[in-house]
This record gives sequence, C-alpha cells and structure tokens, in this order.
Amino acid sequence: MPVPVPLDHGELSALLPPSWKDQITAWLAEDAPSFDYGGFVVGDVPRTATLWAKSPGILAGVPFVNEIINRCGCSIQWNVKEGAQVGTPGDNGGKTACAVVSGPARGLLLAERVALNVLARCTGIATRTHAVLTALRAAGYRGRLAGTRKTTPGFRLVEKYGMLVGGADMHRVDLSAMVMLKDNHVWSRGSITDAVKAAKSVAGFSLKIEVEVQSEEEADEALAAGADVVMLDNFTGDGVKVAAASLRQRWAAKGNSAFLIEVSGGLTSDNIDAYVCNDVDIISTSYIHQGVPHVDFSLKINR
Repeated sequence: MPVPVPLDHGELSALLPPSWKDQITAWLAEDAPSFDYGGFVVGDVPRTATLWAKSPGILAGVPFVNEIINRCGCSIQWNVKEGAQVGTPGDNGGKTACAVVSGPARGLLLAERVALNVLARCTGIATRTHAVLTALRAAGYRGRLAGTRKTTPGFRLVEKYGMLVGGADMHRVDLSAMVMLKDNHVWSRGSITDAVKAAKSVAGFSLKIEVEVQSEEEADEALAAGADVVMLDNFTGDGVKVAAASLRQRWAAKGNSAFLIEVSGGLTSDNIDAYVCNDVDIISTSYIHQGVPHVDFSLKINR
C-alpha cells in the first residue's frame, strides 16, 4: 500500500455532514440552559480577545470553534492554520497567539469554555496522532496508521476529525462504514465462513468486509470466504511479522494479492515500533484518541 498523500487541512471542513452544526447548538444549550448571569454582568460592550495556545500541540478543531464563535455573535481571525504546531518554546513564554476574537463581551464569554473544550480535545488527539505517525515513518513504516471506533458518544465527529488533522486514517466512522466481523460476530454465527457469507449477502459491492482473526488459520479461512481485510488481533510483534509475510506469500501463490492486512490490539507508543512491517497495510490503535492529554488553550480579553 502506498504512503497516504498528506491532507490539505484547509479543505477538511468540506468533509463535515450537514447535521454537524446541530451539535454546536446542543453544546451551547448544555452550557447555558437558562439565564446567563455572568453575561448580564459584562453586557454587550464590544471587546477583543486573544486565543492562546499554552502547551505544545498540532492545532485542530478550527471549523467547530468558528461555528461556536459565530453562534455567539462574534467573529474570529486566525493567525495560524489548522495542522500547524502551536505552543512551542520561544516568544511569549511558550505561548502562541492563535487567533483574535471580536464581539460583545457577553458573546465572547458564552463561547469561551465550549470553544476551548472542543479545541483542547481535538488538538490533543491530532497531537498524539501526529507524534505516533512521525515515529512510525521514522521506523520505516509505509502503511496507514488508523484510529478506532472507541470514541466518546456524541463527540465522535470531533475526535475523528482530530485523527485526520494529525495524519491518521479514521478507520470506521460508524457501523455503516464497513463490515467488521469480530470474535462475537463469528461466535454468534458459528464460523468465520458463515459470517463472511452472511455479510456478503447484504453488504453489496461498495463495502469492504474485514474479519478479526487470532491465527494464520483463521486468516486463511476468512480470505478463502472472500474477506477483503484480515485483522491480526493481539499478536506479538514477531508474530505479526511472521504471519503477515506467510499470508502474503501463500495467497500470492493462489493469485490473491489484493487483500489488506491490519494489525491491532494494545498498541501504544511504547510497543508500536515492534509491529513495524511493510507486509502490514494498516496499524490501528485507540491509543491515538483515548486517554489523550488535552492541549492547554485560553481566551483572554484584551485590556
């Protein structure tokens, strides 16, 4: 599989579905469900504020922040582009002035916490994703790094977006994006062959079918049944290298070289190098988006 082409971060907002702005409405309603007492205190006097990044990271979440700011009657002018490194040591004590926000004081403070929460989480995901991908490339890996579906309910769109900004593949966005047959599917159906057959009967030509396997024998059964992707789940690093090479050679001899091999299961920055092998097309891990430290941002009204 060729190395993915780097994304143009300026165009990522075009991926967002028409319904995404409804989430902004829900976030603002959660934060201000009735009266805004602090807003009464400051009123609608015009103010400007600086959005600061106060710790290192890869900026991500710009479309969401823009919409939050606009919903609160304010405007924002960015000084840096999405995907840029922010908060690096240097001027301003390691802080980056990412944007200037203008509008009524009440609107600035209504938008502040919701915008910062989204930005901190999305940037945190992009930052770890970028770090892991950079390490894999340095180790010689040419395939894809992918996230998982282990996302926060109601916040998946933001978290998947952060993975994209960081340079990773999102993997499945939802259950309708691809057919993934895991151990519970196989056990419930009775066999890998029967599970793949059932999936193929409804999935149509446009959906890939992936099967999670625990051995080369299970991978062979999945490929023989017509799976497009086999996931080597919870293998050791050495086990992955042996199994992936063996599968490639055996199925090439049978005239099938089109399938993809994915590796997953407990991968972190501490052990992922052991799995670098270019017989593997995809390395997937929830490490790039679960338990990720937030990047610190603040919004300070200019005096």
